[in-house]
Amino acid sequence: MPRKRITRAAAAIAALAATALIVSACTKVEEGEDAASAFPEKDIRLIIQANPGGGSDLSSRALATELEKILGVSVIPENMPGAAGALAMEYVGSQDPDGYVIGFAPVEIAMLNTTQSADVLPEDFDLLGQIMLAPGVITVGANSGIETLDDLVTQAKAGAATVANSGAGSIWEAATLGLGEATDAEFTPVPYDGGATAVAAAASGETVAAVSGLGEALAQGDAVRILAVMNDERHPDAEDVETVEEAIGEEVVFGGWGGIYAPAGLPDDVKSTLEDAVKEAVESDSYQKFQADAGNLVVYRDSAEWTGYVEDQFALFQDLLG
Repeated sequence: MPRKRITRAAAAIAALAATALIVSACTKVEEGEDAASAFPEKDIRLIIQANPGGGSDLSSRALATELEKILGVSVIPENMPGAAGALAMEYVGSQDPDGYVIGFAPVEIAMLNTTQSADVLPEDFDLLGQIMLAPGVITVGANSGIETLDDLVTQAKAGAATVANSGAGSIWEAATLGLGEATDAEFTPVPYDGGATAVAAAASGETVAAVSGLGEALAQGDAVRILAVMNDERHPDAEDVETVEEAIGEEVVFGGWGGIYAPAGLPDDVKSTLEDAVKEAVESDSYQKFQADAGNLVVYRDSAEWTGYVEDQFALFQDLLG
């Protein structure tokens, strides 16, 4: 073949190869974009820091049911109790930030570094959204002779008043200390192995009072008197019970809140997908009904708002419990 024809043929082959490379590169970019937008493509694990059957577990499973409908994949709850929740939170924080491992974070996510010296810090996680709140209530025995929160504060100022709670380092111990700080009264926290036994202690007179969730107080029926709710508004299941601020003029707000979180560093599109799904799940009728039946409040905060809130709570618990 003449040299000119060889040269022209080689040039044509080179041009075709270059075109193929360009098409291949474009295809890979498009495939990458499709892969990014396809999240999720497989099951998501939802790590729960508590045993089956408790408030954290039931709230997580109710939300998981809704997330499955929204995301189109299975959201599989896995219970991982231990070390007051630190075991699960440290585990989630150590996973790849790809969106396929998320967790339920109770209020202890802002407490454990202080109370247990656990390697749990808010900045170690992407906080996707708060999903619930169980405000604290202050309870005394029906036969205690204490009729109002002001009566209880007066008694505590005259001498230490014992207050049962669900355990050392718990949110209700922190709430007890916060009430004492706000009123300049001496409340002595007494730990029990759960909120129900703590309220029972107040009902029997074993302690002067108890701080717990509303459901645990209501379960004691007429054996107790609920003096106030530790929230910025009254609870719909106990509308005749004043807030602490209404009762004594001091703003004392504590509650067992919870939300959904993931390892820090999620890709922006994955984080946005999960945050939107959490919001939609919380707003669903079935989830709202579940929390109402459980005696909890449905309080939603988006990722940015909840992150700021958790950081504020972290600083608060450092001050109270550190």
